[in-house]
Order: sequence, then structure tokens, then C-alpha cells
Amino acid sequence: MTTVETFEVLSLTDEARNVVIDALNNEEQSAGLALFVEVTGTRGAGYAYDLYFSDQADAPEGAAIGTDGGVTIVVPATSVERLRGSRLEFASEGGGGLVLVNPNIPTPEEVNPGVPAEILALGIEGPLATMAVEVLESSINPSIASHGGRADLVALDEEQKIAYVKLSGGCQGCAMSRMTLSQGIETSLREAIPTLSGVVDVTDHASGVNPFYAKE
Repeated sequence: MTTVETFEVLSLTDEARNVVIDALNNEEQSAGLALFVEVTGTRGAGYAYDLYFSDQADAPEGAAIGTDGGVTIVVPATSVERLRGSRLEFASEGGGGLVLVNPNIPTPEEVNPGVPAEILALGIEGPLATMAVEVLESSINPSIASHGGRADLVALDEEQKIAYVKLSGGCQGCAMSRMTLSQGIETSLREAIPTLSGVVDVTDHASGVNPFYAKE
């Protein structure tokens, strides 16, 4: 595994470090434990994270390992560049808690993993895409807003006539979202745009409020 200077990847403010040290001291067997920090996916326009204690010996191959004020930090290899330059802070608002301040943002491909990169690069300025956005904004979103839901067009393959839609709010992770998509959104879009051949849901339902897709 690779060892790097932690301050290049992730640093801790004094308050955050004290919180982590206190939590470590409350562990029954704190010897050898390290703070693992990794990117687990995306949430909105940013990354989603997981922070937990585990034995430093469990660090995966290629992980970046370092220390900050006596706290050993492990960052898996796939998260190093996504976290480089980040800072773990303590926020007192809302009862207090650790907050990860990250200068890095996901790429469009990371935010919309179900959309082919070449289609995503085309944007949503084409004639069919413009029509789809209008239908979503004028007909669909007002109807699903009653339970905090929203649907957005993230890409449209003008050649294959396939729309890629992302749900958010109350529709993200909702067990009824498949029905919402197939019986509501897709039906409305295809009625308004008869040439549309399909609608693909690219929502990360696993990170929703009530996820029904199990995380692997």
C-alpha cells in the first residue's frame, strides 16, 4: 500500500480532531484503529462519504495512510484524488457534527453514471430535449411536487430517441418511484413526444431518503 502525507489528502481542524480522538477513546479496543474516510458515490452536485473506525491493518491495497495530530487516517485509493485537499471540520449547528469540506466536485459522468458519456456531452439543447424539459416543467413536476418529488432531464439521445431522467426529493429512493416513472413520467413524455422510444431512470436510489436498492 502507498503511504502519503495526509495533509495533501485530508486534514482535520482542532475541533474535529478532538471529536475524533474522544470517539476513539470511547472504543473498547482503540489500539491500532484508524479513521477511514472514503467517497461512496454522489449526492446532488457533490460527493457522498463514509467515515468509520477500523483497524489500520484492514487498509486496502493502494490506500493513502497518514497522521494528523495523532489521528491515523486511511483513504482508499479510489477516493484519494476525490478527497485531495479536503478538510474535516466540526459544525456546532443542529446539535453539532463532523462536516467534510471538499474542494473537489464530481464529474458529469460520476453524477450521471447511467448515461453514456457521448450522449451526456451533447447537452439538452436539442429539439426533442427542449420538448421533454417543457413537459417535465409544465406537467410532471407540478404533479409530483405534492410529495416533494422532482424529475429532471439529464440527457436525451436525439438519434435513438431515448430520454435519461433523474428523480430527486421525495421520489429518490421511494419504493413507488418505478411506478411514478413508468405510469406517470414515461407515459406523459411519450404522449407529448410520440417519437420518443424510451425513458431511462438514472437516479441513484440507494442514496435517497428511503432507498429500495441495496448498496453492495
